[in-house]
Amino acid sequence: MLVELKAVPLTADRWGDFETLFGPSGACYGCWCTHFRIPTSERKTMDGDAKKEFMRARVTKGPPPGLLGYIGQRPIAWAQVGPRSELPMWNSPKTVSRPLDPADAEGSSVWAVSCFFMNSRDRGKGYSHRMLSEAVNFATTSGARILEGCPIERTKQSKSVGLYVGSLRIFEAAGFSEVAKRKDGRPLMRLVL
Repeated sequence: MLVELKAVPLTADRWGDFETLFGPSGACYGCWCTHFRIPTSERKTMDGDAKKEFMRARVTKGPPPGLLGYIGQRPIAWAQVGPRSELPMWNSPKTVSRPLDPADAEGSSVWAVSCFFMNSRDRGKGYSHRMLSEAVNFATTSGARILEGCPIERTKQSKSVGLYVGSLRIFEAAGFSEVAKRKDGRPLMRLVL
Protein backbone atom coordinates (compact mmCIF):
# COMPACT_ATOMS: atom_id res chain seq x y z
CA MET A 1 0.00 0.00 0.00
CA LEU A 2 1.37 3.39 -1.00
CA VAL A 3 1.74 6.09 1.57
CA GLU A 4 -0.05 9.29 0.50
CA LEU A 5 2.17 11.54 -1.61
CA LYS A 6 1.58 15.30 -1.49
CA ALA A 7 2.90 17.48 -4.34
CA VAL A 8 3.47 21.23 -4.04
CA PRO A 9 5.01 23.87 -6.33
CA LEU A 10 8.73 24.46 -5.88
CA THR A 11 9.12 27.96 -4.46
CA ALA A 12 12.15 29.64 -2.91
CA ASP A 13 11.08 28.67 0.61
CA ARG A 14 11.27 24.99 -0.43
CA TRP A 15 14.73 25.21 -2.02
CA GLY A 16 16.29 23.33 0.91
CA ASP A 17 13.95 20.39 0.25
CA PHE A 18 14.84 20.41 -3.46
CA GLU A 19 18.52 20.43 -2.52
CA THR A 20 17.96 17.55 -0.06
CA LEU A 21 16.16 15.48 -2.71
CA PHE A 22 18.80 16.10 -5.38
CA GLY A 23 21.65 15.41 -2.95
CA PRO A 24 25.22 16.66 -3.11
CA SER A 25 25.70 15.46 -6.70
CA GLY A 26 22.61 17.25 -8.08
CA ALA A 27 20.49 14.23 -9.07
CA CYS A 28 21.21 12.85 -12.55
CA TYR A 29 24.94 13.36 -13.08
CA GLY A 30 24.96 16.82 -11.50
CA CYS A 31 22.24 18.16 -13.78
CA TRP A 32 20.15 20.03 -11.18
CA CYS A 33 17.37 19.77 -13.78
CA THR A 34 19.07 22.21 -16.13
CA HIS A 35 19.43 19.82 -19.09
CA PHE A 36 16.52 21.26 -21.08
CA ARG A 37 16.91 24.82 -19.73
CA ILE A 38 20.46 25.66 -20.84
CA PRO A 39 21.96 25.26 -24.33
CA THR A 40 24.35 22.28 -24.45
CA SER A 41 27.40 24.37 -25.38
CA GLU A 42 26.88 26.57 -22.31
CA ARG A 43 25.91 23.73 -19.97
CA LYS A 44 29.11 21.81 -20.84
CA THR A 45 31.18 24.68 -19.45
CA MET A 46 29.32 24.67 -16.13
CA ASP A 47 30.24 22.60 -13.11
CA GLY A 48 27.66 21.19 -10.69
CA ASP A 49 27.78 24.27 -8.47
CA ALA A 50 27.09 26.59 -11.42
CA LYS A 51 24.12 24.47 -12.51
CA LYS A 52 22.82 24.43 -8.94
CA GLU A 53 23.07 28.22 -8.72
CA PHE A 54 21.35 28.61 -12.10
CA MET A 55 18.42 26.55 -10.84
CA ARG A 56 18.35 28.32 -7.49
CA ALA A 57 18.11 31.68 -9.28
CA ARG A 58 15.33 30.33 -11.50
CA VAL A 59 13.34 29.08 -8.49
CA THR A 60 13.87 32.37 -6.64
CA LYS A 61 12.71 34.37 -9.67
CA GLY A 62 9.50 32.31 -10.00
CA PRO A 63 7.00 31.19 -11.06
CA PRO A 64 7.52 27.63 -9.80
CA PRO A 65 9.32 25.50 -12.42
CA GLY A 66 7.80 22.26 -11.17
CA LEU A 67 6.52 20.22 -8.26
CA LEU A 68 8.11 18.59 -5.24
CA GLY A 69 6.50 15.41 -3.95
CA TYR A 70 6.53 14.60 -0.24
CA ILE A 71 5.83 11.62 1.97
CA GLY A 72 5.11 13.35 5.25
CA GLN A 73 7.84 16.00 5.54
CA ARG A 74 10.36 14.04 3.42
CA PRO A 75 10.89 15.22 -0.19
CA ILE A 76 10.94 12.13 -2.42
CA ALA A 77 10.06 13.27 -5.96
CA TRP A 78 10.36 16.06 -8.51
CA ALA A 79 8.48 16.79 -11.74
CA GLN A 80 9.62 19.67 -13.94
CA VAL A 81 6.50 21.14 -15.50
CA GLY A 82 5.98 24.53 -17.11
CA PRO A 83 5.66 26.41 -20.39
CA ARG A 84 7.63 25.01 -23.30
CA SER A 85 9.07 28.50 -23.77
CA GLU A 86 11.28 27.93 -20.71
CA LEU A 87 12.93 24.83 -22.19
CA PRO A 88 14.99 25.78 -25.24
CA MET A 89 16.71 22.40 -25.44
CA TRP A 90 13.38 20.54 -25.24
CA ASN A 91 12.21 22.62 -28.20
CA SER A 92 15.36 22.26 -30.29
CA PRO A 93 14.68 21.17 -33.88
CA LYS A 94 17.19 18.35 -33.30
CA THR A 95 15.28 16.71 -30.44
CA VAL A 96 12.54 14.09 -30.34
CA SER A 97 10.57 16.45 -28.08
CA ARG A 98 10.48 19.35 -30.56
CA PRO A 99 7.03 20.92 -30.93
CA LEU A 100 4.62 19.97 -33.70
CA ASP A 101 4.13 23.68 -34.42
CA PRO A 102 7.15 25.94 -33.78
CA ALA A 103 4.74 28.52 -32.31
CA ASP A 104 4.06 26.09 -29.44
CA ALA A 105 7.56 26.81 -28.14
CA GLU A 106 6.85 30.52 -27.90
CA GLY A 107 3.56 30.91 -26.09
CA SER A 108 2.51 30.40 -22.51
CA SER A 109 -0.35 27.94 -23.05
CA VAL A 110 1.56 24.89 -24.31
CA TRP A 111 3.37 23.26 -21.42
CA ALA A 112 5.75 20.35 -21.01
CA VAL A 113 6.36 17.87 -18.25
CA SER A 114 9.95 17.18 -19.18
CA CYS A 115 11.75 15.64 -16.21
CA PHE A 116 11.09 13.42 -13.23
CA PHE A 117 13.43 12.58 -10.38
CA MET A 118 12.67 10.19 -7.57
CA ASN A 119 14.62 9.40 -4.43
CA SER A 120 16.30 6.05 -5.24
CA ARG A 121 14.68 4.22 -2.34
CA ASP A 122 11.22 5.29 -3.53
CA ARG A 123 11.56 4.35 -7.21
CA GLY A 124 9.42 1.59 -8.63
CA LYS A 125 6.57 2.18 -6.19
CA GLY A 126 4.14 3.98 -8.49
CA TYR A 127 4.72 7.52 -7.22
CA SER A 128 5.49 8.76 -10.73
CA HIS A 129 1.81 8.24 -11.63
CA ARG A 130 0.82 10.58 -8.82
CA MET A 131 3.48 13.15 -9.76
CA LEU A 132 2.23 13.21 -13.35
CA SER A 133 -1.37 13.58 -12.14
CA GLU A 134 -0.32 16.52 -9.99
CA ALA A 135 1.62 18.02 -12.93
CA VAL A 136 -1.58 17.86 -15.02
CA ASN A 137 -3.50 19.63 -12.23
CA PHE A 138 -0.76 22.26 -11.84
CA ALA A 139 -0.67 22.97 -15.60
CA THR A 140 -4.46 23.20 -15.74
CA THR A 141 -4.77 25.62 -12.83
CA SER A 142 -1.88 27.68 -14.24
CA GLY A 143 -3.69 28.31 -17.53
CA ALA A 144 -2.08 25.75 -19.84
CA ARG A 145 -4.32 24.46 -22.63
CA ILE A 146 -1.99 21.64 -23.76
CA LEU A 147 0.51 19.54 -21.79
CA GLU A 148 3.13 17.45 -23.57
CA GLY A 149 5.69 14.86 -22.58
CA CYS A 150 8.24 12.77 -24.43
CA PRO A 151 8.57 9.59 -22.36
CA ILE A 152 10.62 6.48 -22.91
CA GLU A 153 8.76 3.33 -23.94
CA ARG A 154 10.90 0.84 -22.05
CA THR A 155 13.91 0.49 -19.82
CA LYS A 156 15.72 -2.53 -18.47
CA GLN A 157 14.39 -1.94 -14.97
CA SER A 158 11.70 0.13 -13.27
CA LYS A 159 14.30 2.00 -11.21
CA SER A 160 16.40 3.11 -14.22
CA VAL A 161 17.79 6.65 -14.18
CA GLY A 162 16.81 6.78 -17.88
CA LEU A 163 13.24 7.29 -16.72
CA TYR A 164 13.99 10.96 -16.02
CA VAL A 165 11.66 11.72 -18.96
CA GLY A 166 8.95 9.45 -17.56
CA SER A 167 7.65 6.13 -18.82
CA LEU A 168 5.16 5.71 -21.63
CA ARG A 169 2.95 3.69 -19.27
CA ILE A 170 2.35 6.59 -16.86
CA PHE A 171 1.57 9.03 -19.69
CA GLU A 172 -0.91 6.60 -21.25
CA ALA A 173 -2.56 5.99 -17.86
CA ALA A 174 -2.96 9.77 -17.44
CA GLY A 175 -4.79 10.07 -20.77
CA PHE A 176 -1.98 11.40 -22.99
CA SER A 177 -2.00 10.39 -26.68
CA GLU A 178 0.89 10.01 -29.09
CA VAL A 179 1.09 12.90 -31.57
CA ALA A 180 4.52 12.21 -33.12
CA LYS A 181 7.34 9.69 -33.03
CA ARG A 182 10.67 10.96 -34.30
CA LYS A 183 12.70 8.12 -32.77
CA ASP A 184 11.76 4.56 -31.92
CA GLY A 185 10.87 4.28 -28.25
CA ARG A 186 10.37 8.04 -27.65
CA PRO A 187 6.87 9.24 -28.61
CA LEU A 188 5.78 12.85 -28.19
CA MET A 189 2.61 12.64 -26.08
CA ARG A 190 -0.10 15.27 -25.64
CA LEU A 191 -3.00 15.93 -23.31
CA VAL A 192 -5.49 18.66 -24.19
CA LEU A 193 -6.54 20.31 -20.94
